[in-house]
Amino acid sequence: MAAGCERLRDRHGARWTLPLRPPLCLACAVETLGDGGASLVRKKHALSRLRDALAWQALPVVQLLAPDERGCLCLIGTLFGMCHAVEDSDTQDQFGEVLVQLIVELKSEQYLRCILDESQKELCKATTRRGSLPTFTLLGKLADAVPVFADILVVEHSNLVDHLLVGLMYPNEGVKAAVCYLYGKLYSSPVGTEKLSVHFEERLCGLFLNTFGQAQTKELQVNCLGLLKELLKSDRFVSILMDNSKPEEESENSDLLEGENPLPLILKKLLLSRDEMLQAASSHCMAAVLVHSPSRYAPAFIHADVPEFLFECLMCSSEILIWSVYCSLLLLTEERLFFSKCHTVYGIESLVRSLQHVLQLNNVELHKQGLLLFTEIVKRVNSCYRCPRVEFLGNMDSYYSTLWKVSEMLAAVELQSDPMAQENAFTAPCSENKETLNNFSEFLLRICDSLCIPMVMNYLERAVSSSVMEVFISALNTLFTVVPNMRDKFSKKLASSCFIRLILELKARFCSVQSNPALNQACSSFLCNLCLSLYSTTEKERTSSQEEQEMSELLQKSLPQLNYTVAESLLLLAENPEPLSLDQSLCNHQHCFILLLYFAYTLGDRFVPETELFLAIRNFLLLAQDHRDCLPPYILRAVLYLLAVCQDKGKALDSRSLCTIKRILDNLPDLSLVYIHCPLLLKFFLHCPELMGRFGHQVLQLWFSWEDCNHMETEEAAFGTSDQLNNANPLLPILKSNSSILLILLDLVCSSSVEVAQKVLMTLRTFLEKNEDVFVCDLLRSQFLQILQQLLVESSSASLQANRNLPILLSLLFLVQLRNKGMRELDSTDFKLLHQVSNLCGKCRPKDIDLLQPSLNFLYCTLHQTTPCSQQRAVAVLLSNVSLLELLQKLLECTWMWSFPSEPTYLSSEDALLSSGWLLAASLLIYQHRYNTEVHQTLSVDLKQVLNAVIFRNKKPVLLLVSIVQFLRAILQQNFSSLLVTVVQNTAQGATQPQPLSLEDAALHPLTTQQVFSLVVSLQNLLVHVYLQKDLLLSQAVVACLETLLEYLYVRNQDVALHVASQPWHRFLLLTLLSGSQKSILQPEILRLMTLFLKYQSSNIISQKEIGQILQEVAEANLVELPEATSRALHLFLCQIQSSHCQVEPVQARTIQTLLEHLPQQTNTCAKHQDIVCVGSVTIALPQ
Repeated sequence: MAAGCERLRDRHGARWTLPLRPPLCLACAVETLGDGGASLVRKKHALSRLRDALAWQALPVVQLLAPDERGCLCLIGTLFGMCHAVEDSDTQDQFGEVLVQLIVELKSEQYLRCILDESQKELCKATTRRGSLPTFTLLGKLADAVPVFADILVVEHSNLVDHLLVGLMYPNEGVKAAVCYLYGKLYSSPVGTEKLSVHFEERLCGLFLNTFGQAQTKELQVNCLGLLKELLKSDRFVSILMDNSKPEEESENSDLLEGENPLPLILKKLLLSRDEMLQAASSHCMAAVLVHSPSRYAPAFIHADVPEFLFECLMCSSEILIWSVYCSLLLLTEERLFFSKCHTVYGIESLVRSLQHVLQLNNVELHKQGLLLFTEIVKRVNSCYRCPRVEFLGNMDSYYSTLWKVSEMLAAVELQSDPMAQENAFTAPCSENKETLNNFSEFLLRICDSLCIPMVMNYLERAVSSSVMEVFISALNTLFTVVPNMRDKFSKKLASSCFIRLILELKARFCSVQSNPALNQACSSFLCNLCLSLYSTTEKERTSSQEEQEMSELLQKSLPQLNYTVAESLLLLAENPEPLSLDQSLCNHQHCFILLLYFAYTLGDRFVPETELFLAIRNFLLLAQDHRDCLPPYILRAVLYLLAVCQDKGKALDSRSLCTIKRILDNLPDLSLVYIHCPLLLKFFLHCPELMGRFGHQVLQLWFSWEDCNHMETEEAAFGTSDQLNNANPLLPILKSNSSILLILLDLVCSSSVEVAQKVLMTLRTFLEKNEDVFVCDLLRSQFLQILQQLLVESSSASLQANRNLPILLSLLFLVQLRNKGMRELDSTDFKLLHQVSNLCGKCRPKDIDLLQPSLNFLYCTLHQTTPCSQQRAVAVLLSNVSLLELLQKLLECTWMWSFPSEPTYLSSEDALLSSGWLLAASLLIYQHRYNTEVHQTLSVDLKQVLNAVIFRNKKPVLLLVSIVQFLRAILQQNFSSLLVTVVQNTAQGATQPQPLSLEDAALHPLTTQQVFSLVVSLQNLLVHVYLQKDLLLSQAVVACLETLLEYLYVRNQDVALHVASQPWHRFLLLTLLSGSQKSILQPEILRLMTLFLKYQSSNIISQKEIGQILQEVAEANLVELPEATSRALHLFLCQIQSSHCQVEPVQARTIQTLLEHLPQQTNTCAKHQDIVCVGSVTIALPQ
C-alpha cells in the first residue's frame, strides 16, 4: 500500500488536477489524508475537497484511482482508520460518508471485503463496545448504499453477527441504534432473512424485544421500528415475535405487565408517546402483524387495551397516522372480542370526530377506509350492546354537541397584602439558662432592649451627635456576640425597627468624604454583622459556608465606602461601569446596597418607594446582562425578591426585562439557588405567563418542598372565611385566576415525592372545596386521563401497588367527580377515565385499599351522577371488565373472612372498602337489570350469609351493614333472579337432606318465614340505632329495604305481608322515632315509614287521630323550604292517605289536596338525581 501511495506522489501532473473551484490535485488530497504528520485541520480540509470531487467529478476520480488497486486499498484503509481515530462524532461521520461514497463509485466487491476484514479486526480489538460504534455505523451505511453488501456479510463474514449481539447488550443507546439499523438492512435482504432465520429465533428475538421495550431515545426507537418492519414481512418471524411471552418469574421485575406478550405493550407505549411519526410507525407495525392472521393475533392486542390508544390517535391531523390507525382498527374488528370488551363505546366519539375531519380532506382512499371502519362498527354494535342502532346514532348528535364545552376561569383577583409586613415593638427577650455569665449577658441585652435603645431613639428625634451614635452603634454591635443564642431574634428586631435605614442615614450624614472614620467603621461593622445574622436566619434551608464567606468579604470590603444617601444609592444601581475597567468597586457597591435593601424589605422596612426601587433594580438587571456579568446567586436572589415586592404594588415588567430574567435564570444550574419561600415571589413567577411557562413547574416544586404540611393543615382548619384562607395559602387566589397552574400541580402529584404530592393534593382539595364557582373539572379530568394512561402503560401491577402517589391522584379524581351537583351527560373523557380506573381496579388485590377506595368511590359516583343514556353506556363499560367483577367477587367474599374490631361503630379502612364493594355491586345489579346489559362475568352471593350479617350483626360497623342492606334491597327488587348475581344457599357442613318446605316457605322461596321475621326485627333495630346516632341519611336506606321487603312479600304471600306490617313492634318503633325531636314528623324516613304502614292497612300502628295531628303539623310547615327528599316523601304520604281506606274528615281531605297542590311537582324517580353523601371515606347514594 505504501508503494502505491508513493507512485501516486511521483505521478503528480495536470491529469491529477480536477476542475473544481479552486482546482484540486487529487494526488495531493490523497497524500494529505495518508500523511501521519498532517494536522487534523488539514486532513478535514482535504477530506472536504475529496467529498466535493466525488460529488461533482465522480467519473474522473474513478478513472484516476481505479487502475491502481493497491492505491485504492491504501486510501480506503486510511479513511477507515480515521473513522476510528477521531473522537468527534461529526468528523467520524464525514470520513465515513466519503468512504462509502468512494466504495460506491469504485463498484468492486474486493473493496467491500476489505472493509469487512478491517471491521472484523477492529471489533475484535475494541476495548469497549462504545469504541465499536463507528464500525457499526459504517457497516450500516454501506449496507444501505450497496445492496449486495448485506449478502456478502451474512454469507462470507457471518462471525460479525456475533459482535452485533454483543453490541445490542451494551448499555449505550447510540451503539444499540447503530446495531438495529444494520440488522434491519441484513433482514431486508432475502439472503439475509434465510441465513439469519435460526439466529433470530434462538438468539436475537428476546434481546431485540427487551431492547425495544426499554428504548428511551428516539433514534433507537426509530431503528427498532425499522428492524421490526422488515421482520414482520415474514410469517415465521411474526409467529416467533407474538409467541414470545415472558414467564411469570421473569416478568415480575419487568416494566411490562405480567403474562402478556411484550410486543403489543411496546407498540402501545409508542402510541402514548405523542410523537406522530412514532405513532404512525407503531400502528403500521400492528397492521403488519394482524394482516398475517387477525384471529390469531388480534386478542393479544385487545387484551393489552391497544384499541383505546388507537382511538386516541385519531384526534391528530396527520393523514398517514390516521390511515395506519384505520387499517389496524379495521383488522381488529374481525375479532368479536374487540366488541365484547366495549372498545367501541370507548372510541366511537373519536372515530366520528375523525371522520368529520377526514371527509373535508382531498383523500378519497382515506375516506373509504374510515367509512369502512365506521360501517363495520355500527353494523355490529347492536348485537354487542343490545340497543337499537337508530337510537344509538340518534343520541350521538346531542352527545357530541356538548362534548367539548370548556368553562372559563374567573379572573380579576384582588392582590393580597404583603404577609411579611408587621409591626415590631421591642420586647425583652428571656432565657432559662442559669449560668452566671449567661445571666449577666442576658441582663445586658434586656437593659439595652428596654432602656438604652428607646432612650437613644427618643434622642434622635431631637438631635443627632456623631460621638453618641458611635458609642451606641458600637454597643449594639457588641450585643451580637454577647448572647449567641439570642442573636437571630435580636437581629430581626433591629431590622424590623428600621435600623438598616437609620445606619445608612448616619453614614450618609456623618461619614462622607472620609470623615468620622470611627463612626463609619462602627456602622459598617454593625451592618455586616446584622446582614450575616439575618442571612443565617432566613436561609436556614440552604446556608452555604462558601456563599456566606463571599457575602462577608463583600460587605466588609464595600460597606465602609457606601456612604451615599438613598437617592444617590439608587442612581448608583443604574450606573454603567467603564467597558475596559478592571475595578470591581462599582459592582461591589451595587451588590452591597442590594443586599441591604433585601434584608430591610424582608423584615418590613421599605424605606425606598416601590416605584423608584422597581426602576432602579430593573436598570441594574439590564446593565448586568448587557455586560455579561454573572451575578452571584445571593445577589440574584435579592434582586428577584425586590422585583416581586415592587411588582406587587406597581406595574408589570416589560418584555425586555422579562427576557433578561429568563436568560439569567436559564444559565443557572439549579433554580433553588435563587429561590425564596415567599408568597410574593410565587406570585411574581405565576402571574407572568413568560416566567410561568418556563419556570412555573420548578417554582411550584420548590414552594411545596419548603411548605410545612402540618402548618397547612392547621391554617385550613383555623381560617373560615375566603379572605382568611387566601392569606393563609397564597396559592389559592393565584389558582383561581389562572387555571393552567392546575395542570402543573397535577404533574407534581405524579412526578414528585409523596410528601410534596400530599401538600399539592391538600391545596387542590381546599381550592375545589372553597371555590365552587370555578369550573375546572373538565380541565382536570382531561389531565387525569393522560396521567392514568401513562401510569398504566408504563407500570406493572406490582409497581402500581407500590406507587405511593397514585392513591393521592385517585382521591383527587374522586373529589373532582364529587363536585358534580346534578345529573350530567358523560363525555368521551369521562368514559375513558371510567375505563382506565376500572382497569386499574382489575389489577389490584383486595388488600390494596389505598388504591381501591378512591377508585370504587369514583366508579360509584360516575354511575349515579349521570343521565340514563350515559348510565347505560357506563354500565356496559364496567360489566365488560371481567377483572373488575372478579375483584368485586373477592371483596364480597372478604366480608365473611376478615375479622372485625370489638367496637362495631368503628369504621376501619378495610370496613370502608367492603362497604364500597357492596354498594357498587348493588348499583351494577340494579342498572344491569334496568338496561338489560350483556354480562361477561357473574357474581356469586351466599344468601344465608347476607341475611345472617343483617340479622345477627356480628359486630360489623353500621355503614357496612347498611351497604349490605342496600345490596339485599337490590336483589329483592329482582326477586332473587339476575343475570349478574347468582344467589346460592350453602347448607351447613354435615347437615342432613333438606326437609320439605311448608306452603308459606315455598311461597317465599328462597326466603323462609323465620328468616323474614328475623330480618324485619333486625331492620327495625338498625333503624333505631342509626336514627338515634343522628345518621338520618343511613336510616333512609334501611326504610327503603323495609319497603322493598314488604313489596316482595305482598307479591309472594299477601297474608304474610299484612301480618308482618301489622306487628305491634312497629308502633313502638314509630313512637321511638317521633320522640327524637320536635320536627321528627318531617323527616323523610319517618314519612316513608308511615306511608308503608298505611299502604298495608296497619291501623293498629297509626290511628285516625294521629293522622289528623300529623296533617295539622304539616300544614303549619313552610313547604317551599322543605328538602327534596322530604318533599318527595310527604307527597307519597299524602297520596297514600287519599288512596287508602282511611276515613278522613272533609276538612282534612281539603287540607291534603291543598298540600299536594303547594308541594313542588314530582318527576319520574328513575331519571332524578340521587343525593350523594360521604360517610367517612365511603360514598353512598341515598335511595329514592
